[in-house]
Amino acid sequence: MATKKASKVSPRPAAPALVPSTPKAPDDLDKVRELVRILEDSTLSELSYEDSVIAVRLSRASTVAAPAPVYAMPPPAHAPAAAATPAAPEEDASHHVIRSPFVGTFYRAASPDAATFTEVGREVKPGQTLCIIEAMKLMNEIECDVAGKVVAILVENGKAVQFNDPLFRIAVK
Repeated sequence: MATKKASKVSPRPAAPALVPSTPKAPDDLDKVRELVRILEDSTLSELSYEDSVIAVRLSRASTVAAPAPVYAMPPPAHAPAAAATPAAPEEDASHHVIRSPFVGTFYRAASPDAATFTEVGREVKPGQTLCIIEAMKLMNEIECDVAGKVVAILVENGKAVQFNDPLFRIAVK
């Protein structure tokens, strides 16, 4: 007596059908169109959707894109150069500089009407939040990594910062 070998059965087809042959096809086609619109309107590179009737996996063309160039705006001709950046004390070996870990918008407080995280002259400790940098709609808390006193805040509230821009100067204890 011959025995049959059990074969694995995939729960869904290898290439999912975009429009199933059911009476609900127009609704499913609208759902696929909506998914395409969501992918196009977002920064996602891939989107998967599955329900009891349809399974769809959408992805953008896989091309290697060069990073977008960053252009620095020259200061306005009528503005004095000294007003463009806040005055910072001279660098000192005992001063530690906190730098921006990425590109974003610098905020000194959690909301416009909230108190600032720190001020010049305040004592800070490791792990204490100094500011927030908003990047791609995400609020990222920037924490102090040394104990000391804030000597200078080098960026104005609400201004854009680039990767590795100095944010704070701390006099290390």
